[in-house]
Amino acid sequence: MKLLLLCAVLAVLPVTPSAGPVPSRARMAKSWRLGKGWHGGSWEKKHHLGWYNMQKESGSGEEDPEPSTQILKVNEAAGKSPFGWPPLEFGDIAVHPLGNADRCASDRCRWPSAANGQVMVPFEISPNYSPNEQAVIMDAIRSFATRTCVSFRPRANENDYLFIEPQNGCWSFIGRTGGRQVVSLQRNGCVFTGTVQHELLHALGFHHEQNRSDRDDFVTILLQNVIPGMEHNFAKVDTNNLGTRYDYASIMHYSRNAFSRNGSPTIMPKPDPNVPIGQSRQFTETDITKINMLYCSRGTHSRPLL
Repeated sequence: MKLLLLCAVLAVLPVTPSAGPVPSRARMAKSWRLGKGWHGGSWEKKHHLGWYNMQKESGSGEEDPEPSTQILKVNEAAGKSPFGWPPLEFGDIAVHPLGNADRCASDRCRWPSAANGQVMVPFEISPNYSPNEQAVIMDAIRSFATRTCVSFRPRANENDYLFIEPQNGCWSFIGRTGGRQVVSLQRNGCVFTGTVQHELLHALGFHHEQNRSDRDDFVTILLQNVIPGMEHNFAKVDTNNLGTRYDYASIMHYSRNAFSRNGSPTIMPKPDPNVPIGQSRQFTETDITKINMLYCSRGTHSRPLL
């Protein structure tokens, strides 16, 4: 009797169509990072940072993507190239049509310091970012002042300043170029702490670690594995290394498979090929030392007056 009653109840319950398998949290995370969302059991394109911002607000501890890998992915998807506008070299360094991305030849390429030794870089942030995105950018901006003499301050009426806006891709010019200087942080993919730090380091005058002048002593570039036409991204630059050691962990170091045409390494550390490279999500002690050596008296700093 009880069995018959149960069958009768089940018979009148509404049947809800299956929405497909529910993705794991890890799969959902990967999906949002790739700009996709879960919809009816299928992956659907989404062009916002919804999942990332939800994670930041919920304090789930989900790690940001590695900047070196993320930047190249975003710029490839955005169609950025040496032939676009602005032309890009080394993956994410913007160059003027009549210029190049070599080391700055004069002090004008550095941001000036005040009488007290502090360096204040004026900036504006585009209103086209969401409040959450602006908060991520500001967190990255403030991180410089905690360890170096360099601070970023909202622009008053300065002629030379950084304008952070969501153009296509993640990119920056090298050093101070004069006037309104764009730092592009595309909304879908570039608004992460490490990515912002990476692009701001370019704006302060720093190149990628694997392009520094002494890199052949520390890595081997395997051009046979590089996408044809992308070999220029591995050219050495006449850099001022400021007496610092080569930093495999630098936030400015690309991953071992950067620009790979076949999935094989393009950058091989030596003498130990197993040394991790391109995996830092925030700047390293050596990155900080370089800032202080270039901008701060005797490589030291004091906290700025706020």
